[in-house]
Amino acid sequence: MPTDVEEWKSELYGTDIRAHMERFAEEGWDAIPEDERDAWFERFKWYGLYHQRAGQESYFMMRIGPPAGVLEPGQLRKIGEVAKEYSQGPAENPEFGNGWADVTTRQAIQLHWINIEDVPAIWDELESVGLSTLQACGDSWRNIVGCPVAGKDKHEHVDALPTIHELNDRFKGNEEHSNLPRKWKVSVTGCREGCGQGDINDLALEPATKEIDGEAVKGYNIRVGGGLSRNEERFARDIDVFATPERVADVSGGISALFREYGDRENRYNARIKFLVDEWGTEKLRETLQDEFVDFELHTAGEDLRSEYTYNAGYEKGGHHDHVGIHEQADGNYYVGLNCLVGRVGADDVIAMADAAEEYASGEARLTQRQNIILTDVPEENLDDLLAEDVFEHYSPDPHPFMRGSIACTGTEFCSLSIVETKNRQVRYARWLKENVELPNGVEDFHIHLSGCTASCAQPQIADVSLRGMKTRKNGEPVEALDIGLGGGLGENPHFAEWVTERVPADEVPGAIENLLANFEEQREGEESFRAFVASRDAEELAELVDPEETSYEDPFMHNTKRTWYPYAEDDSMDASPAPNAADGTPLSADD
Repeated sequence: MPTDVEEWKSELYGTDIRAHMERFAEEGWDAIPEDERDAWFERFKWYGLYHQRAGQESYFMMRIGPPAGVLEPGQLRKIGEVAKEYSQGPAENPEFGNGWADVTTRQAIQLHWINIEDVPAIWDELESVGLSTLQACGDSWRNIVGCPVAGKDKHEHVDALPTIHELNDRFKGNEEHSNLPRKWKVSVTGCREGCGQGDINDLALEPATKEIDGEAVKGYNIRVGGGLSRNEERFARDIDVFATPERVADVSGGISALFREYGDRENRYNARIKFLVDEWGTEKLRETLQDEFVDFELHTAGEDLRSEYTYNAGYEKGGHHDHVGIHEQADGNYYVGLNCLVGRVGADDVIAMADAAEEYASGEARLTQRQNIILTDVPEENLDDLLAEDVFEHYSPDPHPFMRGSIACTGTEFCSLSIVETKNRQVRYARWLKENVELPNGVEDFHIHLSGCTASCAQPQIADVSLRGMKTRKNGEPVEALDIGLGGGLGENPHFAEWVTERVPADEVPGAIENLLANFEEQREGEESFRAFVASRDAEELAELVDPEETSYEDPFMHNTKRTWYPYAEDDSMDASPAPNAADGTPLSADD
């Protein structure tokens, strides 16, 4: 039998949802029938709107998904203005204040504390500069990711941006592809670093060349079925297909349609194409694609151009392929990659970045899958003046490795799935490590990803140190805790992290990392990388290297933040929640 979600979608889904959201906005939060909220909230996701969680009733997260994270001139400023006007909540975050934008690991922006009553006005603001929340969430084509400097990178094999725009224009809002069994994540990579992270996407288009009719043609090899969530991680698998730039949209649409028709709609846990690839194998998938979903002869795979694929935490041949720093573009201008610790940027800081981009460069900005922001098209003579702006004291192109490598998901601050607090915790971890731990010689990249649950929004399985939210008991009391994994990374010889230690109390994790790095420095061979060091040891040996320990680090969120209405509120008990609120902040009666 179809799931509840499939029943709800069969009644109403796709572009028709917008009129209902506008009606609810006009009539107010109370117009959403309480016994129908699960259905409506599921549908709202198609237009990028997630209800937050228990204790925050009437508040939503809104996601804006620019293709490949490209923000055209004026768009970064608009996001800052919208965040400042509409993304202010009933409590302040002690690290970030009130009103900010979160850069995600899929090159999107998330705004919090959004009221349904304000959604049409926000849409008007965003659409006035060409931005959209369409299919930023929901069971459809999500934001298409890729190299954040596509079209400007000196080292790219293929400019992937035209392909990304073609796919976005063709499949966003397309009724034939608007109701898939689950989310559909697509990566298009043209560069040598592979920063589109095709390995972990449902559909990965990666640079290749093939001889066709005696001519070497650059295009894309196709891989299918990658993903990280729910402890069922998979690397995308090669289906032996090469697509020319002229055919890539047809091939991509064919694979999307295949998933639409054959994906599991009776079990949402299994409703990802990675499980279909498990069941069928790549040969059957290719045969079905050829026989049922394209009307031309598919090319076999071409020569992979990823021979220098180096986007990989801790790999010997690697480097700073997160695009943080100052880098020359193909046209002789420069782009400046700014470290945005855990992806969170205050609304005023977003506007200040936009000011600088408009004064010293083209005004364009780009979002990365490492939760950072890039300002492009900076003439060399403007670099010093740009970086002298006050905002870049906090968002640096030359951060400490512990800052540079920190990624965190939303956590219990807003997410109903998360088990632990994440954003402020990872900020505090990074600061403590920077002040107290020396990285071993030669280690310039060190990635620590903190995910609040097994949904893996922070992509922990591809980090040097992987942290995943759990609970445990300490001194007889329940406390927030983290599983620790080691040695993940993408690129040449990709590998998912080995989970080596479970349920470490959150205040002992910095000590565990300090001891791990000390053991690594003592036992490594010469200039052996951390990744190679981990790969040469089994899980039992690795567990002995991770020695959890209390240190001078103090964690303010050891209690069960999942049971608070807001972890950072002075009185965070559920009974103290001011929700639900009207758009003007006026509390609504519980009887309404």
